[in-house]
Amino acid sequence: MTGRGRSTLAIASVLTALMLVVLDASIVNVALPTLARDLRVSPAAAVLVVTAYQTGLVMALLPCAALGESLGHRRVFIGGVALFTVASGLCAIAPNLAWLVVARLAQGLGAAAVMSLGVALLRTVVPAHRLGVAIGWNALVVALTSAAGPTVGALVLSLASWPWLFAINLPLGFLVLAAANALPLAPGSARRLERVSLALSMSAFGLLIVGAEMIVKAPAIAVVAFAGGVLGLTTLIRREASHAAPLLPLDLLRAPSFRRSVIASACCFIGQGAGLIALPFYLQHGLGLSPLDAGLYITPWPLMAAVSATLAGRMAKPSTTALLCATGCALLSAGLLAASAWPLAEAPVTIVPIVMLCGLGFGLFQVTNNRNMFLSAPMERSGAAGGLQSMARLTGQTAGVVVMTLLFSRLTLDAAPRIGLAIGALLTLAAGLLSTLHKTEREAHPA
Repeated sequence: MTGRGRSTLAIASVLTALMLVVLDASIVNVALPTLARDLRVSPAAAVLVVTAYQTGLVMALLPCAALGESLGHRRVFIGGVALFTVASGLCAIAPNLAWLVVARLAQGLGAAAVMSLGVALLRTVVPAHRLGVAIGWNALVVALTSAAGPTVGALVLSLASWPWLFAINLPLGFLVLAAANALPLAPGSARRLERVSLALSMSAFGLLIVGAEMIVKAPAIAVVAFAGGVLGLTTLIRREASHAAPLLPLDLLRAPSFRRSVIASACCFIGQGAGLIALPFYLQHGLGLSPLDAGLYITPWPLMAAVSATLAGRMAKPSTTALLCATGCALLSAGLLAASAWPLAEAPVTIVPIVMLCGLGFGLFQVTNNRNMFLSAPMERSGAAGGLQSMARLTGQTAGVVVMTLLFSRLTLDAAPRIGLAIGALLTLAAGLLSTLHKTEREAHPA
């Protein structure tokens, strides 16, 4: 195989694996009523199928990143894909809810290796000047797969039973494992990882996710979980503070440019997460649209995000980072604010250009910001940078869900979505203002 063919196969293996793990985050949502009926559990219990995957993913992001740096990115990536594939088979044969929840947790643990090491592996395959394009491909796959998840899930259920939602992962998983042999076999640092630190990281982030999930249903349990998570993180930071390459990448966060990118990413994802939850409720309950019509009206968001991500990948350069990030956040903020304030009841179709504006801004910001984040980290810390980037995304999305959950529990169904959209607009604008500091720092300290 030629060098070019090997690189193409390597890139395909990473992007296909990413497609699988992103798809599994949303493909099951549409099947929850079916799962509740077939497994004879309550709808609330069926939601554990979704939260188990999310919990496993968040718990293992940083440990997988650290393992990738220690043992080698390809080795841990392949292990993660193998675990995800085997767990998918276990999901497909699950006889009861408990089995399915445990298998979904294992799926999430495997998916974490793909999410945290994907861009780090792409960085070893593509030249530095093409990193923006590679991150654009990454964003394109995430945007299109996220948009397609509910549709693919509905299509599978219309043709077969729910176990096939997981069985379809098996052939693709095996193909990824075969193609992954084309990835560069770079040795790891062989750095010894402390088991106590790994356990602290996984338990702390697991408790934080449980706290977020229980904040409305059981506030007392949520407070205990949050307290345990904060205590675990504090202990972890103290244990790792003196390490050259800590599990929680404090060394990367000390760099102003990297730190700003992480904070801006989290703020932007809070806005995006709140917006994508608020809009369906606003369109269905506020404007009286059917679920199908509401879904069609929102679809331009991820489609435009995919288009703008591709464009941003080609335009992003160190000299344009601040401008593109700030412009993207400004567009997303304007779209969210317009969705909140515009009199959509008079002409619901006007939501289409508004969500297109949101998608355009979101894709523009994310690709440019992620490129800046990875280029701010040394090559040998690419795994840690990828883990932290994924953590910022998932933390932001989870916070967006919490914001909307609290609003729905305190306000009317008509008011909560519009206020949630306005809050998302403010947080996105804050991310844009923070991003402008990239330019200020370059001007103050020219290379």
